[in-house]
Amino acid sequence: MNFEIRGRRMEVSEELKEYATRRLSKLEKYFDNVKGAQVLMSVEGARHTIEVTIPLNGIILRGEETTNDMYTAIDSVEEKLEKQIDKYKTKLYRHGRGAGLKRALADEIKSQIKAEPAEQENLEKFKIVRSKRFALKPMDEEEAIMQMNMLGHNFFVFFNANTDEVNVVYKRKNGDFGLIEPDFD
Repeated sequence: MNFEIRGRRMEVSEELKEYATRRLSKLEKYFDNVKGAQVLMSVEGARHTIEVTIPLNGIILRGEETTNDMYTAIDSVEEKLEKQIDKYKTKLYRHGRGAGLKRALADEIKSQIKAEPAEQENLEKFKIVRSKRFALKPMDEEEAIMQMNMLGHNFFVFFNANTDEVNVVYKRKNGDFGLIEPDFD
């Protein structure tokens, strides 16, 4: 797996890059043919943060950790990602139609999520600071909730394989989940 390691408000040393690569390479045992992973390290005061994003066949594996030491943050994020994989292994196996975790996740990445800077012309009242484009992978509601949880988000937009429509799942304040199904009448 190739790692794109960048630093925000810090210079990433070769030793730190080697350590991160060595620790995060342990995740390769779960996947075949993963093209790469993005690793962003940042320092703000005494807070050392690492964000790891691994795009897989329509699924994004993401982990973030903040500690007072970058090496500890790397160890923690690697353990966190392994726990995420373990937690969802059975569900991913079922949703992979029996193909197993490696085959269900390691197919070619169909498209990359792109972050684009917001255009200023349409921003009179509200300021958009980030815009994303991504391909919608057909999935059912349970798989969309699983993906939302893996990303650590409050909502997730997906193409519902059962209804052939774009839907949104979201986490409610009471911990339950909601589903938004648009009606274009």
